[in-house]
Amino acid sequence: MDYPLTANEDGVNIKPENMEREHLYHCLFKNKVILLFKDSQDFLNCYEIEEKGLVEQIKKCNNDDELEKLFEDYLKEQDLKN
Repeated sequence: MDYPLTANEDGVNIKPENMEREHLYHCLFKNKVILLFKDSQDFLNCYEIEEKGLVEQIKKCNNDDELEKLFEDYLKEQDLKN
């Protein structure tokens, strides 16, 4: 199955039919990270990250597991609640 997010100079293309529920997807677009999540009711949740340091860390992630670990660690460092 094709990855459900792609980015080009015109924007981000989303294929929700290729998304699994409860799974986090990401792509890079113009020095930002776009995150999408399809919840259990098939609603798409979209987030945009512009913080340069965090974007650079995300770029280094090789897979979705590393990305989720990065966010878990980030939340702990920032003392943010889920």
